[in-house]
Amino acid sequence: MTRQHRGQRQGQEKVRATCSQILVFLMYRNGIGHIGIALGGQEPSAERSIRNWWKALPPNKKELFKESARKNKWKILLGVSSLGVVFVMFYFTHLEETPITGRARLLVFGKEHFRELSQMEYDMWMEQFKSQMLPETDARYQVVERVVGHLSESNKDIPQVAALQWVIHVVDEPGVNAFVLPNGQVFVFTGLLDAVSDIHQLSFILGHEIAHAVLEHAAEKASLVHFLDFLSLIFLTMIWAICPRDSLAVVGQWIQSKLQEFMFDRPYSRTLEAEADKVGLQFAAKACVDVRASSVFWQQMELAETIQGQPKLPEWLSTHPSHENRAEHLDRLIPEALKIRESCNCPSLSGPDPRLIFRLNMQHLLELSKGREAPNSTKQDPSKPKLDFPHAQKVEDMPVTFAVKPTN
Repeated sequence: MTRQHRGQRQGQEKVRATCSQILVFLMYRNGIGHIGIALGGQEPSAERSIRNWWKALPPNKKELFKESARKNKWKILLGVSSLGVVFVMFYFTHLEETPITGRARLLVFGKEHFRELSQMEYDMWMEQFKSQMLPETDARYQVVERVVGHLSESNKDIPQVAALQWVIHVVDEPGVNAFVLPNGQVFVFTGLLDAVSDIHQLSFILGHEIAHAVLEHAAEKASLVHFLDFLSLIFLTMIWAICPRDSLAVVGQWIQSKLQEFMFDRPYSRTLEAEADKVGLQFAAKACVDVRASSVFWQQMELAETIQGQPKLPEWLSTHPSHENRAEHLDRLIPEALKIRESCNCPSLSGPDPRLIFRLNMQHLLELSKGREAPNSTKQDPSKPKLDFPHAQKVEDMPVTFAVKPTN
């Protein structure tokens, strides 16, 4: 590192520290009234006090304040502009590069500090699921352990993967879910193990969750929420100070929170999910997994929801992309993932494409469903076989026989 580069880095750190101190000071000065909202739903007393104080002023004093504001409008504008400059400097001095993808993102929290917070979250989950944890001798636990171990071993060239110790927890819970905490604690529900059709789908899902931890998405999302919440303090202060009635202030605050949620929070979450799909697919490819099975999983999930009659919500209402869009996104990424797989000297994929098999199965099911129902009748012909959703192979019966990279 050159002397000039060190000087630039030191200058950037000084600016970052100064901006952080200013924002923390302003937060303590202006954010006290909103602590009650976050914790107990109380209205912000500081802003309400300002409004009541203004109402109680006699007309002549109100005119004096208005006149003073008009005379000093340029000073007020300068102060507001200075605050805006602080926000902009804070944002750009806290931009970091995302591992692997190189995307610029806001990161306010220190990595070590956030891992301490993740330890608290880990303790909470362990307390909640303590009676539902599968033992290490359970076949389902062993399958998950082998898959995670194989993924981490195949991607140990990535420093963020090698730096974490991956600890497995399999929870006897019917929900189709899995997540990985920033400190490497892997939680997998048995409902997910029942939902996947093969070991390749399971490997992709776990690769996706590991990608969230490696890319530090939790810290990134918390940083964005932290920054937006502080920005919203300005608008909330204005709303509660200006609105003549509390009811109008409550409505204004609700509108502001929903705009933030649907214009920033949820779209950003969907972006992070798409990035984790991309990186997780790369992890799976390097582990010699059949990456073509990744999109089939989301097609299966969409089909299952349709069969169960679950309502299909618009994507903009969700923190995750729709199953259909995820499958299409993965299909676009699969050709590149296959190249990565080939570059890792993985054996060639044998057998038909699982995406083709899924489509043929769906056509067969559709033909059966049409053939078993007579026109204008809801009764099933007893001579016809009962139509059932294709049952996935139990994960404990799946062979954990990944293709081993040949050694030279």
